Amino acid sequence: MNFRPRHRDEPEINLIPFIDVLLVVLIFLMLSTTYSKFTELQLTLPVADAEQQRDRPKEIIVAVAADGRYAVNKQALDERSVSAVTVALAGAAAAGKDSIVIISADATAPHQSVVTVMEAARRAGLSQITFATQSSTAAGQAK
Repeated sequence: MNFRPRHRDEPEINLIPFIDVLLVVLIFLMLSTTYSKFTELQLTLPVADAEQQRDRPKEIIVAVAADGRYAVNKQALDERSVSAVTVALAGAAAAGKDSIVIISADATAPHQSVVTVMEAARRAGLSQITFATQSSTAAGQAK
């Protein structure tokens, strides 16, 4: 009887052919895949007439200068207080509570000046407020 332990060889898995096959499949999938563009919605956007938009009675344009001065619909205000701006906004609101306040502030205007206009609009009962901006290309041409 032979009681000596036998030397067993550990099974070895060779990964190189497996990697080769995976690379061939990957290359095949890359070459055979078609890249399709998803269909997008075809939209026809409305055309606006710029001259028609300029004359709207619901708009109240409030200009805020860099030094904090105000002008409501191109009429300069002497005072800078909230009550003075409130009175001017109430007088300019031709459409009543449906009027839209457009704040056109200078880029270097104090933050408090813009907040003052917003508070005055609230006191006058005007809840629709928006801010006028210009595109970056127009700003570059203005310099």
